[in-house]
Amino acid sequence: MSKVLVVSDSHGLTRELEILRERHVHEVDLMIHCGDSQLMSDNKAISGYLTVMGNCDFGGYPLETTTQIAGRKFFITHGHKYSVKTSLMNLKYKAEESGADIVCFGHSHVLGAEVIGSTLFLNPGSIRMPRERFEKTYVILNLLDEKIKMSVFDISGQELKDLAFEFNLPRK
Repeated sequence: MSKVLVVSDSHGLTRELEILRERHVHEVDLMIHCGDSQLMSDNKAISGYLTVMGNCDFGGYPLETTTQIAGRKFFITHGHKYSVKTSLMNLKYKAEESGADIVCFGHSHVLGAEVIGSTLFLNPGSIRMPRERFEKTYVILNLLDEKIKMSVFDISGQELKDLAFEFNLPRK
């Protein structure tokens, strides 16, 4: 069992990223930032996060990356190069191409998660400027054998229990 924290679109926030890291560093195995941190890659606030470059970032990050944890392959991107505000189709093709089990992305600032085919697509929303919700959100995924439990938290660390969801996602 492994846990992964996913955050995105912090747009210049530093203390908040440090607080999230301090709050969860001992319970999660990986922390992902899906871009638009607007921080230089050597900023201590972003250290410890696996980070990709968003459309508002200046460099020092890869455009996309993959990682493996608990037998699950993650594909991480900001999403702007895949037009995620319009459709997940381009991202779905990329996920298939890369063999991803879980795709983490941001850009739209809209919290959402859905399984398409056998891949989980997750946008944790934004901890700076959320859209379609009032709460500034991030997500923790609990990776179990045949399922993934998603917990959603607001910036203060309060779990939004009505947004928790369990995805049946057998290993590929």
